[in-house]
This record gives sequence, structure tokens and C-alpha cells, in this order.
Amino acid sequence: MEINRRKFQGVLNILSFNRHFYFFGIGILVLIIISYQLFSWSGILFWILIISFLYGLIVPLIVSAYVYDFSGYYNFNWLKKCAINDSQIKQIININAGFDETSFIIKNNFPNSDLKVFDFYDAERHTEPAIIRARKVSTVYPDTQQMQSNSIAMNNHSVDLIFLLSAVHEIRSHKEKIEFLKECHRVCKYDGKIIMVEHLRDLPNFLAFSVGFTHFFSRAVWRNAFKSAGFTSFEEIKFTPFMSIFICKP
Repeated sequence: MEINRRKFQGVLNILSFNRHFYFFGIGILVLIIISYQLFSWSGILFWILIISFLYGLIVPLIVSAYVYDFSGYYNFNWLKKCAINDSQIKQIININAGFDETSFIIKNNFPNSDLKVFDFYDAERHTEPAIIRARKVSTVYPDTQQMQSNSIAMNNHSVDLIFLLSAVHEIRSHKEKIEFLKECHRVCKYDGKIIMVEHLRDLPNFLAFSVGFTHFFSRAVWRNAFKSAGFTSFEEIKFTPFMSIFICKP
């Protein structure tokens, strides 16, 4: 199955899933403008506040459009940087948090491999409003299996390639992240790989998303989690200044 993405679908998704932030931000802007008209206060402060709020509302959408609509993220050309030998890939799993835009693309890239898809979303533990909204519009890959974050229904050392694409940051607990990655380590073949793509809690993402960058985790946090889960290899490749590809081996 081919997924035909609409123009600006990535940024429209961001706007739709995080609309509560934009309603709040626009509401604050309106209150600032009204208060400026009613009370006499500094014009400089007024424009600093207006520019700051507009920056926080507009720049994340511009960056999201760049990353998800113009960078080639969904073309998977970045996968060439991961040194994957297609002929040796027999078993793949793709794990998401209930919003899946990549499984059909992965299958198209590995037509001769068996692809299994897992969804670790837990309504009691993963409570972000954005992911709840995203689940309502997600395309579901056939036979997608619901899973607990600490249990993957696969045999030990049976998987050649594990994709974790913009999903694992939804696991907010560090302990839960380690438990999840331990399961990935268990099912991954000794010569297999995990391919994880994530925004980071770093300077470029702070400039792009301001306080919203706290939704992501730092490189050090991910390195510690993979190391604690038993992985011996942790390689990072930048994909745009705002996203990183992590290639990890058991």
C-alpha cells in the first residue's frame, strides 16, 4: 500500500495534535492586546511580549514543515546512512505509540522481509493530549499488535531490524524507557540493529520549539538508557539540525 501524503501534512498534524497550545497562546495574545489598550504600560514590554508569543506560535510550525514536509523524512532516503544490507534483513519490527505513518513505507523499502508492527500506547501511562488525538486519525497497519512497553511478543534474538521512529519519547518515565529498550535488546539478533529517530532536548530544538523542547530527551539521557538496557553500540547521525538518527547494536 502506498501512502500519499498531502502537502504540508506534517505541519498540519502538529497543528492539529497540539491545538490546545495554540488556543492557549492565542488567548494570551488577545489578553495582552486588550490590557495594553485598557492600561498604560510600556510599549517596549508590549512588543517584547507580542514578538515572543508570535515566535513561540509560528517558528515551531515552520520547523515542523521543514522536518516533516520538505526534508525527505518520509522518503526514507536517510536510511542509506544506516549501512543496512537489504538482502540480510528477514525480520523487521516497527514500534509506535499509536500514531503510525511509517509502516507501509518500511514495507515498501523492504518488500521481501517480514514486518510486524507493535503499538505500546497505554492510556493510563501515556497521557499526552497530542498522542491521544493522533491515535484517532492514524492509519493502522494490518495485524498491528498492542503491547506493554516491557513485553514484545517475539522470540529472543529473532529480529534483524527494529524501527523506533519519533515514538519512544512518549515513554516519559526513564525506568520504563530502560525496560522497553531491554525488551528491544532481547529480541534483536546479535548482528541486528535498532534505528531510532528523535528530536533532542538541545539548543536547535529549544530555538525551534522554545519550552516545547522539554517534551524531548537529551542525547545523554538516550545514551544512558541504551547503555543501561545492555546495548554496546550507540551511534548518532544528524538528520537536519533538529532530528537525530540513532543506530544501536546489541
